[in-house]
Amino acid sequence: MAEFTRFQIYDLVNRGGPLWLPGIDLSEADLRWADLGGANLSGANLSKARLLAANLSGARLTAANLAGAALRGAGLQTADLRWADLHEADLSDADLNHVNLRGADLSNAKVSAAQLDLASSIEGAILPDGSLRRH
Repeated sequence: MAEFTRFQIYDLVNRGGPLWLPGIDLSEADLRWADLGGANLSGANLSKARLLAANLSGARLTAANLAGAALRGAGLQTADLRWADLHEADLSDADLNHVNLRGADLSNAKVSAAQLDLASSIEGAILPDGSLRRH
């Protein structure tokens, strides 16, 4: 995350309209309460980012790296997390309503079965216990 200063990140996430940031490196960034709703973050590196209570509803996070990210209380409803790396992420109390987790890696993630039941798809996902969801 050495590419951006705290001010640049603040400026970036507080612009109007959905953000177009595929492949951006925001690893370890402090994005608490950020409004990233509808953003294109496909392939982005958000590993170990702090996304506590962030709005990621409708965001495209396809193949994004969210390993070890803190997503407690984040709003992820309708987000596209296909093939995302969420291993060791903390999704406690995150809203996963209608989230697409097809092929995502949730190994060792903090997420409840009830939260996963809200997802639209978890086919092919690696679940927190390391098992593979076949259908």
